[in-house]
Amino acid sequence: MNNFSPGTGTTLCPHCDTRFKITEAQLDAPNGMVRCGYCRRVFDARPNFIPNQPDPQLELPMLDEPVGIDPHAIAILQPLTLAEQVVIVLDEELVKPQPRRLAWQWMIGILPLLLALLAQSAYFFRVDLATRLPTLKPALVGYCKLLDCSVPLPQQTELLSIESSGLEADPTHDDQIILNALLRNRARFAQAFPSLELTLNDTQDQPLARRVFHPTDYLPPSENEKTGLLPNQEINLKLRLNTSSLKPVGYRLMLVSSVN
Repeated sequence: MNNFSPGTGTTLCPHCDTRFKITEAQLDAPNGMVRCGYCRRVFDARPNFIPNQPDPQLELPMLDEPVGIDPHAIAILQPLTLAEQVVIVLDEELVKPQPRRLAWQWMIGILPLLLALLAQSAYFFRVDLATRLPTLKPALVGYCKLLDCSVPLPQQTELLSIESSGLEADPTHDDQIILNALLRNRARFAQAFPSLELTLNDTQDQPLARRVFHPTDYLPPSENEKTGLLPNQEINLKLRLNTSSLKPVGYRLMLVSSVN
């Protein structure tokens, strides 16, 4: 007996392995999605669709009943509701493959930005980098030559202190006074010499004069400003000041940052 019918065939439910007769019209609705009449689950009938063959030797037996189950429990394919069809269409839109960008294209685009960020960071944090990583300082100095900048010594005034100071009259000159001070670097790294702000006060503790002394003003010849004040080192300072007609009786000495 030849069961061949144009446009018909069989398909297999992938969830329960039940085989059904199916028409091409069912395959076209919607995108081949049907519901199994036995396990009630939705599946795509197209991958397992086998069309009927006109050759009896190739003809497959058509089963009206699920294979391997109760023959009285007849299962048929059921059409999907309109809502289920809409959901399936939406799901297919969501799972459409998105164009993939190659990793090397992304790297080519981001690499210039990373280099620019590194260059800016090296410029703005060059002093800290040279302090924490001394081996980088030659490279930072070479980099600054291109940008017409410099890599100065760090200066953290909270780690610098005036251990002692004193103001006394010069016995050889009536119009001169001598300022003595002991400056200490308490950091574990060399620091730039600070500036010193000296204020001379009168008997009412009111300022008579004020002046800021930069390292070139007070450093003795034996000290090198470029070397800076070495870690945990002290330096004795002595300044002779011409007070002219001023008669100061008190003073105030403060550290001022000399690094811009």
